[in-house]
Parts: sequence; C-alpha cells; structure tokens
Amino acid sequence: MGNFNRGRRSNYEGAPKEFEETVVQINRISKKTKGGNQIRFSALVVVGDRKGKVGVGLAKATDVRNAIRKAIEAAKRKLILVPLVGTTVPYSVSEKFSAAKVLLKPAPPGSGIIAGGPMRVVLEAAGIRDAVGKILGTKNKISNVYATLKALETISGIVDIKRKV
Repeated sequence: MGNFNRGRRSNYEGAPKEFEETVVQINRISKKTKGGNQIRFSALVVVGDRKGKVGVGLAKATDVRNAIRKAIEAAKRKLILVPLVGTTVPYSVSEKFSAAKVLLKPAPPGSGIIAGGPMRVVLEAAGIRDAVGKILGTKNKISNVYATLKALETISGIVDIKRKV
C-alpha cells in the first residue's frame, strides 16, 4: 500500500510546513473568442494548519499548476481563526451562502467528522476532529466550501460576543 495523501500537497524539501493545502476542485474554463477558444483552469484550494486557522482560495490561470499556486496564495491571505472546544466546535450553527446551506453541530469526542466531501475538507484543515455536518441545497463544491467557512466565522463571532458579556 502507498501513502495516499488524498489531494494534499506534500512538502518536497522535507522542512516542516506551516499549512496543509488541499485541492478541492479544478475546473476547465473555455471562452469563445474571435481567434478561437481560450482555455483556462480554475482551482479551489483549502489551506489550514489543523490548529484553528483555515482559509479558502479560488484562482484562475492558463495552466493547472499556476492556478493552484495562485489559489494557495489567495487562501493564505484570507485565513480565519476557528474557536475549538477540545476537538469539536463550541456551538451548533446553520449558515447559507448563495444556494448552499450547511448545518454544523458539535459531536462527542471520538465520533470523527461526519460530513460530506467539501465540508469535511474545510473542517479537517481547521483542526476540528469531531463534528456533525450536513450539506443542504446545492451540490456545488465552491458554494459549499464558502458556506462552511461562513459557518465557522459565525461560530467565532458567537464566541467573541460571549466573551464580552
């Protein structure tokens, strides 16, 4: 059996890497122009340190490698801090982004992440080990990733409000 890293980019130099990068989706974009078709690629990447920081980047380029590199840079610019209670999220939250609706609930230790693909990637990158998530509405990965990120931002907002009171 090989080391299956499930889409995560490994560090080739061997030095410890601050963030783990996961490519969620790569789309081929074609645009009709006078000179023919212009083909580009769009990459959706989730970046996280598994300790509470997570970010999402979406970028386009003429080749896949540059699209992924640009998406990683964009994700690192837009990192958010996720509050953790042990290995789970502190509150249950329902959030909507575009046509995507996500439901995120805390789970007891040892239950793992019970959530669909795009949502699972974001939660794993944030360092959440136990949570229950449900994707409602659309199956669009981009919308679901952004809705999950918005749900985590809402949770951090609730924690900030509770601290002030």
